[in-house]
Amino acid sequence: MIYPDNFENKIGFDDIRRLLKGRCVSSLGTAWVDTKVHFMTQHSDVVKALQEYTEYGLLMEEYGDDFEANFFDVREPLIRLRAERTYMEEPQLFDLKRSLQTANYLMKIIGSANSGDSDEDTAGNEEEHRYPALWKRTENIDTFPEIVNRIDAILNKYGKVKDTASPELLSTRHQLEVTTRSIGHSLRSIIAEAQNEGYIERDVSPTLRDGRLMIPVAPALKRKIRGIVHDESATGKTVFIEPAAVVEANNRIRELKAAERREIIRILQETASLIRPHISEILEAIQFLAYADYLNALKSFSETTGGIVPQVSKGPVIDWRQAYHPLLKLSLERHGRKMVPLDISLKTEQYILLISGPNAGGKSVCLKTAGLLQYMLQCGMPVPTGENSSPGIFKDIFIDIGDEQSITDDLSTYSGHLLRMKHMMKHCSSSSLLLIDEFGSGTEPQIGGALAEGILDHFVTAGAHGIITTHYQNLKLYAQRQKSIVNGAMLYDRHQMQPLFMLQIGNPGSSFAIEMARKIGLPRKVIDYASEIVGKDYVMSDKYLQDIVRDKRYWEDKRQRISKRERQLEDTVAKYEKELAEVEGERRAILTKAKNDAGSLIKEANAKIENTIRAIKEAQAERERTLESRNELSEFKATIDSKDIKADHITRKMEAVRRRQERRQQAKGNRGKATPPAVNALSALVSSLKATPKTSVPKEKRIFKKGDYVCIKGQTTPGRIENINGSQANVLFGMMHATLALNRLEAAPAPKEDKIRQVATFVSKATRDAIYEKKLHFKPEIDLRGMRADEALTAIAYFIDDAIQLEQPLARILHGTGTGALRELVRRYLGTVSGVKRFHDEHVQFGGAGITVVEFN
Repeated sequence: MIYPDNFENKIGFDDIRRLLKGRCVSSLGTAWVDTKVHFMTQHSDVVKALQEYTEYGLLMEEYGDDFEANFFDVREPLIRLRAERTYMEEPQLFDLKRSLQTANYLMKIIGSANSGDSDEDTAGNEEEHRYPALWKRTENIDTFPEIVNRIDAILNKYGKVKDTASPELLSTRHQLEVTTRSIGHSLRSIIAEAQNEGYIERDVSPTLRDGRLMIPVAPALKRKIRGIVHDESATGKTVFIEPAAVVEANNRIRELKAAERREIIRILQETASLIRPHISEILEAIQFLAYADYLNALKSFSETTGGIVPQVSKGPVIDWRQAYHPLLKLSLERHGRKMVPLDISLKTEQYILLISGPNAGGKSVCLKTAGLLQYMLQCGMPVPTGENSSPGIFKDIFIDIGDEQSITDDLSTYSGHLLRMKHMMKHCSSSSLLLIDEFGSGTEPQIGGALAEGILDHFVTAGAHGIITTHYQNLKLYAQRQKSIVNGAMLYDRHQMQPLFMLQIGNPGSSFAIEMARKIGLPRKVIDYASEIVGKDYVMSDKYLQDIVRDKRYWEDKRQRISKRERQLEDTVAKYEKELAEVEGERRAILTKAKNDAGSLIKEANAKIENTIRAIKEAQAERERTLESRNELSEFKATIDSKDIKADHITRKMEAVRRRQERRQQAKGNRGKATPPAVNALSALVSSLKATPKTSVPKEKRIFKKGDYVCIKGQTTPGRIENINGSQANVLFGMMHATLALNRLEAAPAPKEDKIRQVATFVSKATRDAIYEKKLHFKPEIDLRGMRADEALTAIAYFIDDAIQLEQPLARILHGTGTGALRELVRRYLGTVSGVKRFHDEHVQFGGAGITVVEFN
């Protein structure tokens, strides 16, 4: 049940219908929106409608580029076709063909199997199809390829009957063409002769009037041409003559055209006879096209408003997370504003939400948002809400919003309100949703509040779910006592005196009546007088309530920020742990590879030395062979040097070989003879290997500190380190500062005084003058208020660079308070600038949080 009759208008669903109809491409879709979109109370029906929408969206994503949305409303011509000897005109028949082609294409895709092969017809259970919900809807709808082929055979691509539709039509049109050409030839001859005689102008050509070809002539010369005067122009300055020579031919054309029309009607009647037995089935296919047109419009609307298909609970549940009112969202976006999403979620044991708060604070918007989204959901439509929403299904929805007074029915505002309350109390149940705005208002507050409390108690007893807005204090207290009701508040910024349009569930809200009266400017005497009437206790309780709401909001924001930072910290730690593990793995792999390479090289060196010794022995110290072996070993040594490998092991091997050779010579009694050339060569090579420097060990990484003199690697100009920030250093070269990575610097000796002066003068005089002039006119303050984020970021970047270059100690950035977004953007940027020492709020007397003071190194 939906109550009252104007329910859709109250929550804005009439506008949803209008927007949907505007996105339909044919009257089929608009008729579906008007007649078929309705409130459903069964969970299975709602889920089925949403599943069909989801499957149609997937279908369009895959086949949308190949899909032609030919949705034509041919229902009336089809219904008239039921009478015998009737037929459809060519445009209607052409529309029918294109509509059936669209229907056939959709049926083919929907009936395709899960494997994705849409060329094979499949049958069976829903699980065997790619789009089971749509297949279930269309399984009894027929396709009509024979009718499409028949229409294709008689109509061309422009929707006109083809010449080849029948032999009689082909013959008739051929005769018509021949006769028309002969008439044209005769008329051109007559016109040429009349032009030579001067009866008509040179630019005159034959004219078709009433289906007959004629010659336009001036009235004074109409008797110069033999023929029949058929018509004259509106001005009377031209008459149209049918020459006698073409009268018979024109009559023949009329006869042929009549014969052509009779043959076309016969062909159309013959085609209608083929269509007539299937009219009911074709209307079903056309009705599915109407549904497809509606789904197309719904898909377009949902993409515009951010609608999704949520998880739908079976029972009556209110659970909307990050929900938007779609119409309000579209309206705000047109004006460049952003809507604040609402979280409206109730626990199982708390099924009535009582919302309080200031006027114009968003209570009615919250109420209408919940009502509209619930109604859209139960009409089978996606809703603009978060994916973690899990709303339920209600059997009845009752609404009481706005003034329903009626002069004709002798009803006041409050009388109408009571009648609606009476209807709700009579028909509500545990599966009903009540939406009541300004509960109890319209009469004397004390009795109105008492009646409202009694009605609310009846709703609690009936177990009805509801969202109710009120200002009455007694209802807030009643909600605090009842476990089934929970208070909610629309938040309000007490300092800036403006609503935040955010719903907070758990505590009642304040009406902020006294604060709003002060903001508007009512005299203080009036405000004090009102405060005395209601009493100090009431005023203080209202103030305490505001403080509670403010503090809760503060700590909730604090908790969310801390949770967010904890998640960021956990992500960062996990990232670094992963990277550390990867680095450790790479280090082990490199060490293992280095050990393997070193072992292979040592084996190769040992083998090379043994081969050299063997060659020297076999050659018996011949000079050429010894020299050749020495060269081979020298080449191998060069290879070792190029790979930067230690030669200690090889040197020891060579020294042992040399000593063995000496002992061998002494054993043979080589009396004072010179050492053989091979031994000398081997000794020289051993000496050279000893002299070969070992693999250079990288120097220990120099740790720089503030005040050290450094230069850029590969250059000689010295500079002094002014500041070190992590792996970056701010270095002063003469008069210019440069921020460089530490690994690009190397130690340099401290320059002498004359060297410092010499270095300091490399900046040209023109540059120094320009810097001095800029420093004179530089203002250490910038105003960012009113700028967009990208504009503000560009402006602050240039401003900070200038301040650092001109060595300013302080700078002030005026960004205002507002929402705090601009202040956060400025401070995030300042945190990335190495030249910034610290930044903080200005003193409260000079602007407080609206100004950021920046101190530089």
